[in-house]
Amino acid sequence: MEFRQSLARRILIAFVLMTTLVGGTFSVGIIEVVHLIEEQLISRDLNNELERVLTQNIAQGRPPALDSDTRFYSSAGPAPHAIPESLANLAPGFHEVFESEASYHALVRERDGNRYVLLQDQSEFEAREQVLYQVVLVGFGLSVVLALLLGWILSRKVIEPVVRLAGQVRHRDQLLGRAPPLAPDYAGDEVGQLAQAFDDTLGRLREVLNRERLFTSDVSHELRTPLMVLATSCELLAENPGLDARGKAQVQRIARATEEMRDLVQTFLMLARAQREEASLAPRERLGQVADELAGQWRSAIENKGLAFDYQPGPDQDDRYNAPFLRSVMGNLLRNALHYTDSGRIRLVVRERSFLVEDSGVGIPEEDREAMFRAFVRGPAKRGDGLGLGLSLVQRICDSQGWSVSLSAVQPTGCRFEVNLEERTGVAS
Repeated sequence: MEFRQSLARRILIAFVLMTTLVGGTFSVGIIEVVHLIEEQLISRDLNNELERVLTQNIAQGRPPALDSDTRFYSSAGPAPHAIPESLANLAPGFHEVFESEASYHALVRERDGNRYVLLQDQSEFEAREQVLYQVVLVGFGLSVVLALLLGWILSRKVIEPVVRLAGQVRHRDQLLGRAPPLAPDYAGDEVGQLAQAFDDTLGRLREVLNRERLFTSDVSHELRTPLMVLATSCELLAENPGLDARGKAQVQRIARATEEMRDLVQTFLMLARAQREEASLAPRERLGQVADELAGQWRSAIENKGLAFDYQPGPDQDDRYNAPFLRSVMGNLLRNALHYTDSGRIRLVVRERSFLVEDSGVGIPEEDREAMFRAFVRGPAKRGDGLGLGLSLVQRICDSQGWSVSLSAVQPTGCRFEVNLEERTGVAS
């Protein structure tokens, strides 16, 4: 059974239920004890009183001497001592009898073939009994209310270290190497053991993140030199007068791929460092400028595959964005569209602070769309030797910049990726 309430609420509910159970059992016990004592004591008193009347009054031929609230009836006696019809069917023993609003204790005894009934008014006793029941009921209610109040206070005190620990674990600085350990702030109880477990887990996570950042930084740094050599070689080859048109086209293709690789290296390097200062030092360009560049870069590849390329530049905008990140996001979406589209068209539409890439390709089932932005997840129509990292990279960049990316279907087939470049609150750009 799964409990969806908070820990504090569960403690409060348990405290109140325990008090209700204990208090209810105690109250019911008081009522039962009162009934038992009532029956035993009053039955004994009525027995003694009836015995006195029979031996000291009736046996000597005298009328019964009784208190004003007690009545005597006999099956052998004439009126006014004849047994009323309402009492004639009572079995021998102790009874409670009610007449209209009055209540009585009745004792029935048979002796020498005669039936005797002693009836005592219990209205005053019943009133005191009702007062006692009301006191018990009010006490039970007060105990539940007090349990609710104390449970609320105690639950807050009990879970206070748990809430504080949860806040510390959720804080983003806990993954930084300079973050202080959590365990020294807590006692050596279960919460302290939990804090120590978090320290151990967070320490391993820091090591993994540090190794990943170092690896990405080292690889990105080392790739810059051979990429620079490739770019320089392409420039020299392009200036060679003996190179024919086909050769120059191939050199330009290599140069474009080299430039794209340099942008990817820069993107990986900034994602690895994940610092606001690093992102702020990156070159910034307008959305339309990046779109124009990538449209020109991808148009030939798209049209050479027999697809129509519909580029809509959109309105002029002055806002500038992180150029390597924006170029990487748009380029990956165009590459993805080209890869999974065999016929039809690809659209690149620039809007105010957003853009969309739409294709008429194989499409992605609705149940698989959310998973497509995870690393190493590929579309249902797996092609080539891709690793399924393109859309994951797009999602990581958008998360780091406060952008948002959404995926929807295009009828009859295809996908539409829309990227909103309006920065979400609280996310570093």
